[in-house]
Amino acid sequence: MLAYILSANGICALLTALGLVVVTVAIHTLGLDALLRVMIRAHALNISGFHRVTPWVFGIACWLMLVHLIEISVWGLFYVWQGCLPDAETALYFSGITYTTVGYGDLVLLKPWRMLAPLEALTGILMVGLSTGFFFAAVTRWISNWMRTQTASEHHAAAQSNKNTPPSIEK
Repeated sequence: MLAYILSANGICALLTALGLVVVTVAIHTLGLDALLRVMIRAHALNISGFHRVTPWVFGIACWLMLVHLIEISVWGLFYVWQGCLPDAETALYFSGITYTTVGYGDLVLLKPWRMLAPLEALTGILMVGLSTGFFFAAVTRWISNWMRTQTASEHHAAAQSNKNTPPSIEK
């Protein structure tokens, strides 16, 4: 294994994989940046309430899936371009199951390129984790906003209740 990695083919495959990793991370960074800019512009991080948050949850999920599909496509198109797999459908399928770490094992890359599969899987799981973290941060913010709104409503209701209660008479 080490001998292969240190060979000319191994170094070429490793450098190629590193380039694909850089492209994947760049796509993901641009996708998250675009999403965050839209959310900030729309003041989406300041909202609360099920009906106001639900479209954002749906939209974020769809956007993140699109970003991941683009990343999977980059790897898949590389596999087609290099002749690692017989056709685009097979290459995209292989890339999808590798990126998501499903890994059915029904397809493998040609020997010179086999090292790309584990690196794609590692990159994919990191990008999925980054998306999950982003999603979690947004939902946590919305829950915090909701809790703040609920606490403010309770304080307001208590203040109104105290205004309407006649003073007690002490003997």
